[in-house]
Amino acid sequence: MRTDTSAGRGSAAVRTVLEASLDEARARGIEQPKVVDVGGGSGGWAVPFASAGCLVTVVEPNPNALATLRRRAEEGGVAERITVVADDSEALHQHVPADSADLVLAHGLFEVVDDPSATATALARVLAPGGTVSVLVANRHAAVLQRALAGRLTTARQLLASPEGVLSEDGETLLRRLDTARLAELLVGAGLEITLLQGDGVVPDTAQPAAHPTDTEAGTWESELAEFEALAANTPPLRDIAGRLHALATRPRG
Repeated sequence: MRTDTSAGRGSAAVRTVLEASLDEARARGIEQPKVVDVGGGSGGWAVPFASAGCLVTVVEPNPNALATLRRRAEEGGVAERITVVADDSEALHQHVPADSADLVLAHGLFEVVDDPSATATALARVLAPGGTVSVLVANRHAAVLQRALAGRLTTARQLLASPEGVLSEDGETLLRRLDTARLAELLVGAGLEITLLQGDGVVPDTAQPAAHPTDTEAGTWESELAEFEALAANTPPLRDIAGRLHALATRPRG
């Protein structure tokens, strides 16, 4: 299972949303929220959350990624707050008790698992009632638009017609890309209630300010970009052509 995708990283806006979710958990009296990062890679999310006082379980099969995770956890002084599970997401139920997690991360995961519906159900099962799952996925419509704007119209048309939003002959390493409807279908089908469905990366990562900006101009451009992204992320149809889609969904209480 390959989990090192651009969809796995996300933006500062995604981190802000997740931090707010943890604040809500603490407001309910949970002093050390339990976070499960499925396909957590080298700890890009796990180490900061552990540093913030969370108890984190990382489920990741890649030994190289896990070696980096352990090193980063040691350097950050949070190794005792991170439990490492060297396994695939398909074995999640063997390592994480049902009804136990306050926050589950599935970033860059649905694109690479064999059965995304079964994965969504497994994620929902380990959530505590009232817990939240965060899903970050590559957006199929963004991939189509990117190829069309590059002049690859035949490939764009084929990609748009592809049921999974990928083309094996195009050197794809993902099994699928999702759109907003498919992502919502997976989460609702697993018995979860969607509380947020936004875009992440409406402006392509390659976008740059005017040539040779001063430090002040560059800082202003980055601030304006962040403001635009925050607005566009929740404005269809701009949301629907973002490079990634980000959803939060909760497990209902009772």
